[in-house]
Amino acid sequence: MSTAAVSSDPARLGPVPAAARTRTAGRPPWVRPSVAVLLVATAGLYLWNLSASGYANDFYAMAVQAGTKNWEAMFFGSLDPGNVITVDKPPASLWLMALSGRLFGFSSFSMLLPNALCGVASVALLYAAVRRTSGPLAGLLAGSALALTPVAALMFKFNNPDALLVLLMVAGAYCTVRALDRASTGWLLLAGAALGFGFLTKMLQAFLVLPAFALVYLVAAPAGLGKRLLQLAGAGVAVVVAAGWWIVAVALWPTESRPYIGGSTDNTPLELAFGYNGLGRIFGGDGNGGGGMGGNTMFGGETGLLRMFGSAFGLEISWLLPAALIALVAGLWFTRFAPRLDRTRAALLLWGGWTVVTALVFSFMSGTIHSYYTVALAPGIAGLAGIGAVELWRGRHNFAARIVLALMLAATGVWDFILLDRTPSWQPWLRWVLLVLTALVVAGLLFGLDRLRRAGVVLAVVGVCAGLLGPGAYAVETASQGHTGSIPTSGPSGNSMGGFGDRAGTESSELIALLKQTTTKWSAATNGSQSAAGLALNSDTAVIAIGGFNGGDPAPTLEEFKQYVADGQITYYVEGGMERGGSGEIATWVAENFTAQTVGGTTVYDLTSGAGAA
Repeated sequence: MSTAAVSSDPARLGPVPAAARTRTAGRPPWVRPSVAVLLVATAGLYLWNLSASGYANDFYAMAVQAGTKNWEAMFFGSLDPGNVITVDKPPASLWLMALSGRLFGFSSFSMLLPNALCGVASVALLYAAVRRTSGPLAGLLAGSALALTPVAALMFKFNNPDALLVLLMVAGAYCTVRALDRASTGWLLLAGAALGFGFLTKMLQAFLVLPAFALVYLVAAPAGLGKRLLQLAGAGVAVVVAAGWWIVAVALWPTESRPYIGGSTDNTPLELAFGYNGLGRIFGGDGNGGGGMGGNTMFGGETGLLRMFGSAFGLEISWLLPAALIALVAGLWFTRFAPRLDRTRAALLLWGGWTVVTALVFSFMSGTIHSYYTVALAPGIAGLAGIGAVELWRGRHNFAARIVLALMLAATGVWDFILLDRTPSWQPWLRWVLLVLTALVVAGLLFGLDRLRRAGVVLAVVGVCAGLLGPGAYAVETASQGHTGSIPTSGPSGNSMGGFGDRAGTESSELIALLKQTTTKWSAATNGSQSAAGLALNSDTAVIAIGGFNGGDPAPTLEEFKQYVADGQITYYVEGGMERGGSGEIATWVAENFTAQTVGGTTVYDLTSGAGAA
C-alpha cells in the first residue's frame, strides 16, 4: 500500500462515475459466483438451527408477541397487547419481528428470521461498500470477516435490536460511499435517513458512526467546501426527520391512551434517549450500572483503553482488531500524499473512524454495557481488515508494505492464539494449527515466496485461512448453540452471562393451564418483565409486566391497577420478580385484599374473588 502502488491504480483513485463503471465493466468472472457463495454461506450459518435459542431474550419476545396481537402495541413496542408499558428501547426492530409473526404465525423461527436476514443483508452491503473503493476481493474479505465475527454470529440469530441496528449503520455507510461518486445529495440524504431509523432501533448508539460519515464526505466528496457543508447539513436534517417522526407521534398521542414509555422517568422517548439509554449509558447514573462494577464482566469489566481486548469483550470482537488498527495506521501513512479525492484513503477514514470512535466510547463507558454491544464494531473492523490486507498485498513489492502485511498477519495469529487459550478445553489443537499456519505465511512473505506465481496464490489463500480460522471456528460454534437470556455471549457455551435470566419454560404446567382458561383482558399481572414474559409466552395470553423491565417503572400505578381490578380486566396476580416502588405497593395491596393460593409451587391471587376491587 505504498503511495506509488496506490497511485498506480486509477480505478481506486478518482471519484468520477467512469471509474466506477470501469470497475463494474471489468469485473472478473469469478466475482459473482464468489459473492453468491459468500451470501449463501452466510445465510446458511445464520439460519442454521435458528430456533435452538427458543424465544432468546424473553423481554423482547414478549413485546413481539404483543405486536402480533395488537397494532398499537406493535407501533409503541408494548410489552403486552393491552398497552400498559413499553420496552425500554424504541420499537423499530420489534416492527420487523412482529410483522414476520403476523405473516408466518408467532414462533421462535418467525421472530428470529428477520434478524438472520439482517445479517445476510449487512454482509452484502458491506461487500458492496468496500468493493466500490477497493475492489471485489477486498469486499469479499470484509464481508467474510463480518459474517465470521463471533458476536455477529450471536446477534444475527438473536432478538435484541442490534441486528437491525448494524444493518442500518452499514446501509448508511454504503450510501455515504455512493454519495462520494458524484457528490450526490440524494445518497447522502439516504445515509442520514438510515441513521435516523437506527436511532429508532437503539437510540444514540446509532450515532457513533456519524463522525466518520461526516468526516469522509467532508474530506473526499468531489465538490466545493460550501456545497459539502450544505449537503452535510441536509443529511443532518434527514437524520432528525427519520428519527423524529415517531418521537413526535408519541408526543402528540394522549398519554392516557398510550402505554407508558418504559425506562423513562417522565413518560417520553426523548428522556429515555438522553437519560437511561443515552448519556446514562456513557457516564453512568439514570439507572445504569456498569463502570466496571469491580471488574464484573457482565457489565464490561474495568474501563480503559484495552477494554476491547479484555475478558468481557475479547472473544466477541477483538480477533481482527489488532490487524485492523495496523491497517488503519499504515494505510493513512502510505496515502498521506494522495489527492484529496483518493478513494483508498476515503475508505480508511470511513471504516477507521467507525472503528476508533465506537471502540473508544465502548472502552470508556461508565454506564451499562454488555459484550454483545460490540457487534456494532464488527463492520468497521471487517472493512479495515479487508481493505488493508488487499492493498498491502497489492503493494507488497514495496518493502515497507510487505513488512506491515507480515505484521498484520503475525499480530492476528498471535492474538487469536491467546484468545483461543482463554477457552483451553474447547478444540485445543486449533490454536496450534493457527499458529503454525501464521508462521508459515509470515515466513513466506518475508522470504519472498509470493514472487513465485503459484506459490504466491497458495500463500495468499493460506494467509486468508489463517486470519479467519480463529474467529470463524468460534463463530460456527456460536451459531450451532442455542442462546438465551438478557446478556448472551458467544462461544462454546450457549448460556447467558449470568444476571437477569429469563423465566420462560420454568413456569409450572398447572399455572400455565390456569392462565389459558382466563377470558379477561389480561390473564394475570406480575412484577417485572422477567416474570411476566414466561407467563405470556407459554400461555399465549396477555400479562401485565408491572413496572416494566425490572419492576421499577411507575406503570401501572396503584390507582390504575385498582381500576383494572375493579373493571374485572385482570384475573390473577402472580407473585414473582422484584418489588420496587409502585410494584411493591401493588404487591402489598393485593396481599392485604385477596386470598393467596398455591398453583404449581407459585403463589397466586384470584383478583376476581376479593373484596378489594375498589
